[in-house]
Amino acid sequence: MSPATPAAMRLAVVGKGGAGKSVISATLARLLARRGHRVLALDSDPLPGLSLSLGAGVPDDAPLNAAAERDEDGRWRLVKGIGPARAVQRFATDAPDGVRLLQIGKTGRQGLAANRASHNAFYQVIHRLDQVRSLDDWVILGDLPAGPRQTAFDWAPYARRFLLVVEPTWQSMLTARRIIRISRDMRDDVAFSLVVNKATAASDAERVEDFLGVGLLAIVPADDDVRDAERAGVSILDRAPDGPAVHAIETLATALDEHA
Repeated sequence: MSPATPAAMRLAVVGKGGAGKSVISATLARLLARRGHRVLALDSDPLPGLSLSLGAGVPDDAPLNAAAERDEDGRWRLVKGIGPARAVQRFATDAPDGVRLLQIGKTGRQGLAANRASHNAFYQVIHRLDQVRSLDDWVILGDLPAGPRQTAFDWAPYARRFLLVVEPTWQSMLTARRIIRISRDMRDDVAFSLVVNKATAASDAERVEDFLGVGLLAIVPADDDVRDAERAGVSILDRAPDGPAVHAIETLATALDEHA
């Protein structure tokens, strides 16, 4: 009997800035790919955190800039002949372990204006991913920027589960609560799961879980290797594959497989 095809997932990773979203998103994407999932990682952050945490390159020019244009009324649209499937096929780039990465344009010396086409193309593509039948059995995993803004403006319409990455600090917990409230006001078809990151005490996870009222899926301990990997701009999976943070994210991958 041939092995079962891994189940599809639709995930968005959200939380406060500095909570560790990109490290967890990237490591999770690669670990799921190693388990046999086909993974499309979506990076809607103008900063290159996910790319670096994946161990992937950051293009000098945003690929998606070629995917959008203005119509005669000045409104953005996808270039004729480029739908969501072709955009993913043509403009997603390769990352380690077979992950495919579709990323918004990164902020450079010219500011956001240089990548306005990329931002508009990305937004239109993610709102039409459900039309791409070839992605039906893929994991789609999005890493959103810090805070609730992109959540409020519907930058994760593909997601069926929000992974709330929360440090055991008041600022991080309050941001997560704000994201939950915004999401629930907008949608009733999304689940929430809690990932407590940078935990240093046994009570950390219980305190965060009680405050947010969201089920705990994983605890990722504070790990100096993560800090060192981020300073070096490399993936924690390449820097310290046997470290405590990677082992905890492996547990998260198992939990998500069981929920799928």
